[in-house]
Amino acid sequence: MHLLAVDGDDDGDGVRIGFVVSKAVGNAVVRNRVKRRLRHLAREHVPSLPGSAVLVVRALPEAASASYAGLATDLSRCLARVQP
Repeated sequence: MHLLAVDGDDDGDGVRIGFVVSKAVGNAVVRNRVKRRLRHLAREHVPSLPGSAVLVVRALPEAASASYAGLATDLSRCLARVQP
């Protein structure tokens, strides 16, 4: 999993997180499952992120076969690098 973090404008929009899941991850069903899991996991981390953060999370092909716990660990590790 790759993470791109940008310090966004402090316009009151709060944290924005986007997910990129390419066709290399799998067919549409698999890609959507990965995105749903990542969105759910990201909600748990939003309170600990800087208020104006703009994040882009790119799922790698291994995400298709990763367990929910494995995705949680990877996402936590990536988001821990974002400084408040």
